[in-house]
Amino acid sequence: MHISEILRRRRPAISFEFFPPKSAAASRDLFQNIQRLIPLNPAYVSVTYGAGGSTRELTHDLVVKLHRETHLSIVSHLTCVGSSREDVLRVLQRYDEHEIHNIMALRGDRPAHERARPATEGFRYAHELVAFIKNHFPHMGIGVAGFPEGHPDTPNRLKEMEYLKAKVDAGADYLCTQLFFDNRDFYDFCERCELAGIHIPIIAGIMPLTSRARMARMAELAQGARFPGTLLRAFLGARDDAHAETIGVNWATEQVLDLIEQNVPGVHLYTLNTSKASLKIYEALNIRPANMPAP
Repeated sequence: MHISEILRRRRPAISFEFFPPKSAAASRDLFQNIQRLIPLNPAYVSVTYGAGGSTRELTHDLVVKLHRETHLSIVSHLTCVGSSREDVLRVLQRYDEHEIHNIMALRGDRPAHERARPATEGFRYAHELVAFIKNHFPHMGIGVAGFPEGHPDTPNRLKEMEYLKAKVDAGADYLCTQLFFDNRDFYDFCERCELAGIHIPIIAGIMPLTSRARMARMAELAQGARFPGTLLRAFLGARDDAHAETIGVNWATEQVLDLIEQNVPGVHLYTLNTSKASLKIYEALNIRPANMPAP
């Protein structure tokens, strides 16, 4: 089932994101965490690439394994950076053979040592990848990324919306946002999308912060991420990581509660391959599988 159809059937549509494990031990830990989350009946789960597509094959293997061994609806991230059109076509053919028909189409980030090079043999922008998928596999559902706090490579916010609209016009079915910590940024982003003529569902991306180290890591990875002063003050005043985790999970829970009250199409929880924070958010919101219809 396409994610756009799931979004029409479920409110709230809460989903999880994982990244490919890099070792056998990490793989075992990941599947244990996924098993803990399956009873929550997520709307879908997504699997990312590493930076520059560095875990491309691991992503494909994990997607196929999840599809084969669980009942979950799976979305595979597909970045076009560093890949030829033939490379992308082979990946899509493999997914199609396994009846995996939901793709998150992203440009992706080139590895640092390649960022000065122009793109060759492939795609420069995500909208080209979206159009390519729609042309070769029109039966596939496609999600694309949105940036409530602004795309780090596009400081011109008007141009940013033009580029986003190009992805939608190329055939994207829904948007899933980069993480944010102030819901006002998300609501403002939704309003600007509407003004730009973007009328597909917009899923809110939420990441619970669980330690000072993770906050520092997110500041590095999610360039431009804005930590509200209230959140930053609370984290800096945390007694230890256990206290910081409580602060971060409570903050994310309040975000999710507000988003659900505003009837957003979906909330996508960035799990970082753990289950603890997501389970706590569900418990705090009193969301139980019995309350959530199957897709």
